[in-house]
Amino acid sequence: MATWVLSECGLRPLPPVFPRSTRPISCQKPSKSRFLSTNKGVPDLNLQARGLTCCSFRDRKWELGVSAPLKVATNEGEEEERTNGANNGVGEEVSEFDPSAPPPFKLADIRAAIPKHCWVKDPWKSMSYVVRDVIVVFGLAAAAAYLNNWVVWPLYWAAQGTMFWALFVLGHDCGHGSFSNNPKLNSVAGHLLHSSILVPYHGWRISHRTHHQNHGHVENDESWHPLPEKIFKSLDNVTRILRFTLPFPLLAYPIYLWSRSPGKTGSHFNPDSDLFVPSERKDVITSTICWTAMAALLVGLGFVMGPVQLLKLYGIPYAIFVMWLDLVTYLHHHGHEDKLPWYRGEEWSYLRGGLTTIDRDYGWINNIHHDIGTHVIHHLFPQIPHYHLIEATEAAKPVLGQYYREPKKSSPLPIYLIGELLRSMKKDHFVSDSGDIVYYQTDPTLSSSSTSQ
Repeated sequence: MATWVLSECGLRPLPPVFPRSTRPISCQKPSKSRFLSTNKGVPDLNLQARGLTCCSFRDRKWELGVSAPLKVATNEGEEEERTNGANNGVGEEVSEFDPSAPPPFKLADIRAAIPKHCWVKDPWKSMSYVVRDVIVVFGLAAAAAYLNNWVVWPLYWAAQGTMFWALFVLGHDCGHGSFSNNPKLNSVAGHLLHSSILVPYHGWRISHRTHHQNHGHVENDESWHPLPEKIFKSLDNVTRILRFTLPFPLLAYPIYLWSRSPGKTGSHFNPDSDLFVPSERKDVITSTICWTAMAALLVGLGFVMGPVQLLKLYGIPYAIFVMWLDLVTYLHHHGHEDKLPWYRGEEWSYLRGGLTTIDRDYGWINNIHHDIGTHVIHHLFPQIPHYHLIEATEAAKPVLGQYYREPKKSSPLPIYLIGELLRSMKKDHFVSDSGDIVYYQTDPTLSSSSTSQ
């Protein structure tokens, strides 16, 4: 009645006031103990591949618990009032996403979202990629040797170096067991592929397994792990500059194979290295012999065709391959525009460490190097074959939510990645010696010297 009287007198009634919810918008976080038990350990990758450890989480509801008013007001001016209130800092505060927070899902939730056929390994399909790449490698070499002019050689080096990298990725699949379910086939194919590009197959396979089992851990990770501040400051100036000044970091892989990273000891060729356990001794010796045989073959070819021709046909493409390997492996764990955490101690878990990896788009190169850019799902479930990674990633995205970072779209050639690499080299220098969740810090002197170059 009062509203009618006011309207008849030409006055606008006051908008009804509804109680504002005091419940923040948030996802429930699991208790810390969950990550110290079930998710803490590294999962059995063989069981993952067969789906035997899966339990169905498809019916779980992931809606946010959000309080809402019982009635939606429609009076004029309310939207303006709400906007003004927001601009004045009045209203609910939506917290910014924290990538270091324990995720509200388990590894099993991601696994359950991936279609079952994505786990199936087809050895014939895997071998077809090997045949394809080997034909291209020999075809490029034959064409370059036949044409033999300085317009062709630079194009050959770029193409052949990329193909050497593609061979490495297929051998990488053998090492993970995603090539086939036959260990002997994986070992033979892996040795042929990796030895041909001077990689000790078993030595690398074992250290790479360590990398996957400890991804995102400051001390225990194996590949491109951050340097603690104490180790960083102990480096001599030459080593420090070489590590963070291009192109030198892109040539680090052969050195890593012989002597590992700063702060770590051992060699991928030495069966007595602390990289390996006694039961792996024979495997390491076998791979070292295969590597030596390939090196001897190259020396022999040098006598037959001459060292300059060998350099043009094999040496320079090998250097391009090393650059590809260092670029890709580095940018899958560094260089994102948002700072990403590294873990120690009780904060680390296999899941949380894997979620810090980064997918990258390589344009036309995606298919050539077997979709290695779809790296997050590969790191969590390395036994998924490369030809199923894209589909598996798309299926897992609804579960991962903000923990998955969409890669930037690349032009046909991924030139933009050089900028990502440069930016990271100028900023990502070391992490604190203490703390279970740490982020990269910048050495101002190194950053300024890198900028001036």
